[in-house]
Amino acid sequence: MNSWWCLVGAGVSLVVVGRCAAHQRHPLRALLGAAICGLGTLALLALLEPLTGVALPLNRLTGFVAVVLGMPGVIALLLLQLLV
Repeated sequence: MNSWWCLVGAGVSLVVVGRCAAHQRHPLRALLGAAICGLGTLALLALLEPLTGVALPLNRLTGFVAVVLGMPGVIALLLLQLLV
């Protein structure tokens, strides 16, 4: 039952991001730019972990959020980590 809600949430996220990108002048460029920025932010966090002590585990969830939602998604994951 738990994985069902994760898949529904992932599908809703994909639809929302796809609709937002469709309204851009270059939708594919917007999607790829957000994905690269998200993965870059996740990589930068991993590289700076020894200095800052801030870490996000690299798993399916963090990868999905970084690719689909970009940098705001990674920041949201960091905020969720602080709250929980």
